[in-house]
Amino acid sequence: METYTPMIQQYLALKESVPGFLLFFRLGDFYELFFDDAKLAAQELEITLTGRDGGLKERIPMCGVPYHSYQPYVKKLIEKGYKVAICEQVEDPREAKGVVKREIVRLITPGTYFDEEIGHEKENRFIAAVLGDEKNYAIAHCDITTGEISVTQVQSMEICVEEILAINPAELVVDKDWVTPAALVQNRLVLSPLKEWPDVQSYERFTSHLATPLLQQVTAGLLYYLEETQRKSLDHLQPVKQYEREQYLAMDVSARRNLELFETIREKKKRGSLLWLIDGTRTAMGGRLLRQWLEKPLRSIPEITRRQEVVHFFLHHFFEREELRGYLSQMYDLERLLGRVAVGMVNGREMVHLRESLKLIPVIKQMLSTQEDPIIQEIAQSVSEIPELVERLDVALVDEPPISLKEGGLIRRGYHEELDKLHDARTNGKTWIAQLEAEERTRTGIKNLKVGFNKVFGYYIEITKGNLKHLEEGRYERKQTLTNSERFITPELKEKEALILGAEEKIIDLEYELFIKLRDQVKEYVELIQSIAHQIAALDVLQGLAQIAEGEGWIRPHIVDDGALIIEQGRHPVVEAVVGKGQFIANDTFLDQEQSTLLITGPNMAGKSTYMRQVALIVILAQMGSYVPAAEATIPLVDQLFTRIGAADDLVAGQSTFMVEMAEIKSTTAATGRSLVLIDEIGRGTSTADGMAIAQAVVEYFHQLGCKTLISTHYHELAALEQHLPHLRNVHMAVEERQDEVIFLRKLVPGATNESYGIYCAEIAKLPISIVARARELLQHYRETHPVAVPQVMTIQEQVERTKPLEPRETQLGQKEREVLKQLAQLELITTTPLDALQWLYRLQQMMKDGE
Repeated sequence: METYTPMIQQYLALKESVPGFLLFFRLGDFYELFFDDAKLAAQELEITLTGRDGGLKERIPMCGVPYHSYQPYVKKLIEKGYKVAICEQVEDPREAKGVVKREIVRLITPGTYFDEEIGHEKENRFIAAVLGDEKNYAIAHCDITTGEISVTQVQSMEICVEEILAINPAELVVDKDWVTPAALVQNRLVLSPLKEWPDVQSYERFTSHLATPLLQQVTAGLLYYLEETQRKSLDHLQPVKQYEREQYLAMDVSARRNLELFETIREKKKRGSLLWLIDGTRTAMGGRLLRQWLEKPLRSIPEITRRQEVVHFFLHHFFEREELRGYLSQMYDLERLLGRVAVGMVNGREMVHLRESLKLIPVIKQMLSTQEDPIIQEIAQSVSEIPELVERLDVALVDEPPISLKEGGLIRRGYHEELDKLHDARTNGKTWIAQLEAEERTRTGIKNLKVGFNKVFGYYIEITKGNLKHLEEGRYERKQTLTNSERFITPELKEKEALILGAEEKIIDLEYELFIKLRDQVKEYVELIQSIAHQIAALDVLQGLAQIAEGEGWIRPHIVDDGALIIEQGRHPVVEAVVGKGQFIANDTFLDQEQSTLLITGPNMAGKSTYMRQVALIVILAQMGSYVPAAEATIPLVDQLFTRIGAADDLVAGQSTFMVEMAEIKSTTAATGRSLVLIDEIGRGTSTADGMAIAQAVVEYFHQLGCKTLISTHYHELAALEQHLPHLRNVHMAVEERQDEVIFLRKLVPGATNESYGIYCAEIAKLPISIVARARELLQHYRETHPVAVPQVMTIQEQVERTKPLEPRETQLGQKEREVLKQLAQLELITTTPLDALQWLYRLQQMMKDGE
């Protein structure tokens, strides 16, 4: 009976132990794949599919990649969502009896992939785990490259899905009975089912402080999966952080996408996003922290204020900021370097990068400690130095070591006595070899005689065939015959060869041993270095925010717990950066309990969506601790931010534009009185009657809810709602008409409009003249036969006169407030001295206080 060869049987047994993984099977200088793995890998990697005799009549499909450069191939497979098992030879083939012993040493998955080269990656690669009971769901997520672990618990599957989508993990560990929600299926998450969840007590060191058994269990499951895949010590894993969604301004995936926080909607690129604009970080770890802050703006005034204070310092200390930026530019990614140290993947060059980065810490600390600002001094005192580790690495490692750990050249001379002796032996041996060549040329008279070396035959004396007659008989032993020459050895040369090669082999082995000891010593400082990395990353983010605040002319917002949202001369940060300073038309915003809803009308291209987005972006920037693009801003803490902006089909999910709108509105109904809601053009995906009915119902819903709401619409009939909804106010984007030309003023002014100028926009879009002309005829006929009663449109002069900051309606003001405003309006600022202005302000303030 035919059977597979012993090696193929070994392969099949190992393959069976890792179902769902592509097995990279080490065979000499290659990782080979067989059977279906080979067919799939050949197709995905675009490499040649060959065959191999496996003991049966039919050849086995096979493909392979060089073991010394396999990383790009693995990376390509991982990015496509595959999982890879690495199988190594664990005994010397020369000493093996029968089939070489092999073991699977590592499982590589999309969520556990370590980049082979530490670059300047400013994004986390998360792996997450989810576990739920009937009422609660727990989600843990970890970036194995940095060791960060966080966990939270939520009360519904809907919120659970939102949290997972916000984390955006490369891989999701689930229970074997998990039924994947449609929203996660659409995002093509790589799922990794656990057959059994581990005993929580085995991970008590990480889980004992967590509040619920569910949190402990999901964290243990994630850690168990990491151990199973890495099969190495993970000493760099940080203490688990438990967080609550209520600590942060919550934003769903729709809000992040519509506001273009991290990438543009159209091109899916970072350039053009808010992150692109505000990223002034100089380190990879700072870039990742900035992204985390933008994903989760704070809801704590003390924490926001502390960040603002540091931004304020760097904004007003240009030279210190530039000095810090210079140091940060020289710093490598401490977090990911530590990760590679912990799992045993760090090379000599990366250890030098770690050393050089740690050398910068005392310099940064000294620069900060000389400042008078108390918060900066506090930061300086909290940053630790590790001089003993830096000195050890400095003494031990050469400045430019090779990447490979198995070719020597890592350790400085003078660090280890035995190693120095081996170097001397090798150097003296090579000097003897050079002398031998000169002596043999003199002895034989053969001027082109040479002493050479190769890895197969070792050292040899090479003589051309025409000169063989000059050799002393009996002195030389033939070693290799070539076409035009012969190679020989002598007893003395053989002896020196053993000495030199023995020294080189011992040097490589001893240097590797010393390097491993150094690596283990670095592990003892992992927690301390991680703390340093966190502080440096935060400084990097805050100096970057100061840089953008100075460059773009942003101001420090006033953060309050509750009350009115007031933005004077607010701008869209990204649009302004693109069009140029001074070109963007600023607008005001006033929203409070008495005026919680703005109904925005106006033509296409007039700037309604831009205005709505800028309000949201200013709130986000303020709550993450940044300065904001405005003249003045008072921002009450917002708990949730929802958007319904733009129109797009979701063909994968089988949803039309209208269904996408409705789904986004559904998520928006989770808003509270402290939320900010942006709704742009609701109800446009269905008939006019249906759409208007839905739009009005939505307006009424959020008006009653009392959250701060901006709603734009082309249903001008909705403007009449101002008469019935006490907290709604009509505003519109001002337009000026000059003969056949329409000028968009980009200015938000009070009142409603009944013009959308859609035909004019069609003309700008270069639609055929005949279509535009016919549309005008049809519009005129429709207006004559379907008169619509809408509020009177103001003249341009009236619009210009009212382009002042939006204020509460006068009918809502008391007698005292009206008197103050009246006197303020009478103040002639041009002719008033600063002292007189202060006195005026003091009197007005006293008027407001009287009677309180």
